Amino acid sequence: QVPPVESGGGLVQPGGSLTLSCTVSEFDFARYGMSWYRQFPGKEREMVAGIRIEGEPNYAEPVKGRFAISRDNFKKSLYLEMNSLKPEDTAVYYCNTRNVLLLPWGQGTQVTVSD
Repeated sequence: QVPPVESGGGLVQPGGSLTLSCTVSEFDFARYGMSWYRQFPGKEREMVAGIRIEGEPNYAEPVKGRFAISRDNFKKSLYLEMNSLKPEDTAVYYCNTRNVLLLPWGQGTQVTVSD
């Protein structure tokens, strides 16, 4: 399998917004639920947001009401709109399949929220 390619991270001030993108290839994207994960330094990756095949989203408590996940099956792409960002959102963000990890981890995209 080919790792996903994440992009869209960067440095943003508290309260700001970013939209992350993830593109997969050589994978039947439309047949699987997908999720965004993040990893803090020295910690395990944790699920941030997931989206089912039919589009139903779910979110981790810390990001509910601030983040929105979406998908474009034609483009084999996953998105994460992040609003009202907080310093504690600073992490490397990754995408992968939902629940059961079927893809190798990509490089991720760094999100830094700081003044």
